[in-house]
Formats: sequence, C-alpha cells, structure tokens
Amino acid sequence: MSNTVIQIEHLSKMYRLGVINNGTLYQDIQSWIAIKRGKEDPHSKIVENKYNGDKDHFWALKDVNLEIKQGDRFAIIGKNGAGKSTLLKILSRITTPTEGTVKIKGKVTSLLEIGTGFHGELTGRENIYLNGAILGMKKRRIDEKLDSIIEFSGIEQYIDTPAKRYSSGMYVRLAFAVAAHLDSDILIADEVLAVGDAEFQKRALGKMQDLSTGEGRTVLFVSHNMGAVRNLCRSGIIINKGTIQSSNRDINELIDGYLFSSEQYKNDILWENDGILNDPYFIPLKMELQEEDGTKIKFPVSSEKVYRIYLSFEIKEVSGNSLAARMGIFDKNQNRLFVSDNIFQEHKPVKGYGSVSFVIPPPVFQYLEKYIVSLSVIHNGGYIINPFNNTVYLGIVIQTGKKSPISYIW
Repeated sequence: MSNTVIQIEHLSKMYRLGVINNGTLYQDIQSWIAIKRGKEDPHSKIVENKYNGDKDHFWALKDVNLEIKQGDRFAIIGKNGAGKSTLLKILSRITTPTEGTVKIKGKVTSLLEIGTGFHGELTGRENIYLNGAILGMKKRRIDEKLDSIIEFSGIEQYIDTPAKRYSSGMYVRLAFAVAAHLDSDILIADEVLAVGDAEFQKRALGKMQDLSTGEGRTVLFVSHNMGAVRNLCRSGIIINKGTIQSSNRDINELIDGYLFSSEQYKNDILWENDGILNDPYFIPLKMELQEEDGTKIKFPVSSEKVYRIYLSFEIKEVSGNSLAARMGIFDKNQNRLFVSDNIFQEHKPVKGYGSVSFVIPPPVFQYLEKYIVSLSVIHNGGYIINPFNNTVYLGIVIQTGKKSPISYIW
C-alpha cells in the first residue's frame, strides 16, 4: 500500500429492510457462515440486478473503489441518504460490508454521531480516559495529553460533571478534543461542525489542518457546509445513491461540480426577472454576484474577500423624487447579517436602464453556507418590492415579494 492508508475495493453494503433475522437460529448461522466465507447468503432473495434491490433489500453502497493517501484531507460529499455515513461506519468497523474489502493502515478515531463512545454516567474526564483506553493508549500517555484536551474543549468548568448532563455542543467539543489529541493515524469526522458555534468551528478546522500538515494524519471529512469543505480539504469524492459519482484531486472543481450539476445552476446569474415584475417605476432585471473588481462569479470562495451584488433595472415612468433600493443578507433563520442602502434621492430618477452595486465587506460570508438575499425598493415612501413575502430555505433566495423566490446555492 506504500503511503496508502485506506484501500477500498468493490465495497458494497446491503440492508434487509424490515427483517431482523431469518426466523430460525439454524438459518441465521448458515447466513453468518456464508458471509464470513465471502459467499452469497443462501437465504437472501434472488433479484435480477443485485444492486437494484427489491422491497426487502436496500443497497446503501454499491461497488465502491477508493484509495486515500497518508496526510490527505479528504472530503466525502453527497446528499442525505447517499451512503456517506454507511461508508464511514464501515471504515470505523462499526458495521461490516456485504461485499468487497477494506484495508486500513493505522489506528482510526471516529466522530460519527453526538455522544458516540461516551458513557453518560461517567464524567467528561473519565470519558477521556475511556476513549484513550479504547484506542489502546496507556494511562501515562493520556495523562500527558489531558490538560491539552480539556483546554481545547473549552468546558473546563464542567469536566467533572456526568456527560449525560452535557448539551449537544459540549458533547461535540469534548469528543472532537479527545479525537484530535489522542494517538491515531486517521481521523474520521461526520458533520462534526454542524452543532458547534462559530468559534468552535474555526478552531476545529484549524486543528484538522494542523493534524494533516504537521503530524501527517489523514482526515476524512463529511459536511454539508461547502465552505468548510473548501477551506479544509484538498481532494474528495461525491457519493450518489451508494456509488461514487465523481472524484477529483482538486476540491474546488469537485465542489463546483456538486453545486452546479443541475440545470438551474448552469449560469452565474443569481436571479433574472421573467417579466412578472413590471412596476413601471422600478423593474429589476437581473442580479449577479461579483468579485470586488466586477468579475462575475457563482459563489463566494473566501470569508476574507470583498464582494458585490450587482443589480440592473429599468425605469419606464418617473413620479416624485424619492427612490431607494435596499439589499439585505440574512441567515436561514432570517437573522440579519448585513444591510446596504443605495438611495437615488440626490438625483431625480430618470427613464431608462440603470444599475447599482451593493458592496459586501468581509466577513459577512463567514460560514460560506446558506444565505437569503432580500431586495427592497421604496418609491416615494411606499414599497414597490417588499422582502419576506415568501421564503425558501434552499441556499441563496432572491426575494421580491411579487413572485415565487428563485433559489441559488452557495
């Protein structure tokens, strides 16, 4: 395997839906022996295409082949139910494959679900020693790492409290601190950032980068936060319906292919008026995301850059002297992150085509995940276009209040 630490060949995993056993102990033993010998289960139903399954069978993974090198920061991307967690459970030896082989060089530490590997009745300190013992570490070695683990977790005040009283965020903090500091060669993290706050997410990403570059540890990372994936990982795969849909050594190309694989993401336009919005005093035509220099892009790639949202419009009639456009950026819970006004009242609105840009400073796009872009236009004190009449949480949502929102994923 040279510097290959994970070698997966023709890996498949099948679940029998709604079936606990074969009905008799004798048949269960026959099935178990057949699987251990690498043969087909004699009591499984015959289907025309074994990977299609039937009403009693479901293939979570289908003929997966993969090779991961030492020190890789490797992303596993896919929709819910694509097979990501099943693959990680097999790599963590929580479940066994139905077919194929998995070869792993070195110790594996896994963060798969909140509270996995923790005993609720034990304190946080005791759980650190428990996890270390499971990894085969001596007590002396755990003692050397204990202070660093507790400090990184940020829950020093509660370290001697039973874990069953921890919040989900405290669980994840301590679990990640243990996994990152104890001796292992491969770290598997499944949505480890989904629960933690912004400060913890930043520290966790930084720690995983340090583990890879400084200690040569391999990191397998699963997340729906494409910004975090882009910042941490260097390569990865896309899983879809149990198979590897795409693999790439360049994480940016992989993410671009994942986000913009459907027809609605074929161009760089965030929103384009299809003719329904036709108020003569202000007709928005299209909205685009741009770099600071005006280069049109599909999504922000850094929380440290300045971006612009460019809006083109047409005015067919002029009435009064007051016309204002306001653009707001909100998170998926409609918490306001940024608002920018661009008021035309110094110059009387004139007929014809025009444009306006809203500058978005860093670090508005801190998480590079899902946002709502809201557009309001006020004419002589009254709304022409009013935000939040309709809301869809599918990524970027250009909201106009007079038509169904158009979604765009960042």
